[in-house]
Amino acid sequence: MAYSKLAYIYDLLMDDAPYQEWQAFVEHFVKDGKMLDLGCGTGRLSDRFSRADFTVTGVDFSEDMLAFAQSQTTGVQYIQQDIRELEGMTDFDVVVSLCDVINYITNENDLEKVFQNVRVSLKEGGKFIFDVHSLKHFEEDMIGETFAEIYDDISYVWFCEAGEAPGSVEHDLTFFLQDEESGKYERFDEQHSQRTFAVAIYQRLLEKAGFRDIQVYGDFSTELIDDVEKSERIFFVCSK
Repeated sequence: MAYSKLAYIYDLLMDDAPYQEWQAFVEHFVKDGKMLDLGCGTGRLSDRFSRADFTVTGVDFSEDMLAFAQSQTTGVQYIQQDIRELEGMTDFDVVVSLCDVINYITNENDLEKVFQNVRVSLKEGGKFIFDVHSLKHFEEDMIGETFAEIYDDISYVWFCEAGEAPGSVEHDLTFFLQDEESGKYERFDEQHSQRTFAVAIYQRLLEKAGFRDIQVYGDFSTELIDDVEKSERIFFVCSK
């Protein structure tokens, strides 16, 4: 599938995503400054932060996602890189990686690399804020489920199955996108792999990478709770 079409589809299907809640969560901890948005995709969050009080650099692996982002937003610098091999990024006040981007990092060695790269990119005292799906959410709400939506110009069917590794999910998606000129629907298929880990594993890898004051929150709340593993979405806020 042409990734430019996937970028369009992704932006459309994410139209109801809780972008305001992600922004509010981050701004509870950091009000302004130089921000690095890892896995920025089509730039929806990068744009929101840029329109607030942040100077934003967005990084994504897909050149077509970034091209789409550039066509839709202004005021953000977009750079194509793999976050596991992040280079040339320094002196940021805050690094964010939201909307379960970190769930696409599916082994501990790569997670450690990402965390080390993030620490290098931060200034002393800078914040790293990211979220992941919980094991509970994958196991109870995703694995074995099928999701489908029908819109005027696009429909999709989404199958979720357990992956081979503990905490992993394989997503098989089929899209039907209407061609504006012919009116016919074209089929596209996508496969995505995600994995999540216990909170203790993320904490251990963050500590190993040199982060301190690691705080864990659930479902966009800024109140610390004891049973955060019961949340659907888990947030980490830590300092260099």
